[in-house]
Amino acid sequence: MEEQEKSKQSRGTNFVAYILSRMEESSAVGAALRKADNPSTEYQSWEYLANWCDLSNSNERACFATIASGVARAKKNNSEVTSIGRTIAYCYPDGNQDESAKRKLRRLLACDNAVEACQWCRPIIRLAESRGVSMNFGKLLDDLLYFGSRAKERWAMDFYSKAKEEKNDSNDA
Repeated sequence: MEEQEKSKQSRGTNFVAYILSRMEESSAVGAALRKADNPSTEYQSWEYLANWCDLSNSNERACFATIASGVARAKKNNSEVTSIGRTIAYCYPDGNQDESAKRKLRRLLACDNAVEACQWCRPIIRLAESRGVSMNFGKLLDDLLYFGSRAKERWAMDFYSKAKEEKNDSNDA
């Protein structure tokens, strides 16, 4: 039964669950995975990435390394189905009206490929961690693996819809 549930989950969700369970077993796993977002030390995480991605495929490896490092730092995963667009908005008091937030989103949306997007996601992941904003790493991994216009559109929609939801919440009060 549990195996059937896992098969229904996305590749990203399963990977994040795997990383979290491995980190519970050993603190050395977390230490190795935190180094995954640095190209000069990324190889230390390959032991944990090899069963999930083709290490010779730089696009796929960058996606898994970025997420593994983020999960290792955060030590948790938000299970809400939100994208990095919403995460960026939540990092700022003015949400999607903040100029810094808008710049971060625009820069991310301007990326041409997954490797470039991963490079811009890394500081956003660290920003979210520093501001206490949890994110859905599984969803981000799925978006990065299938990077394209659909993911970018979803990120923008999630980013800009934050203000609408908050406005509706305040009108209900």
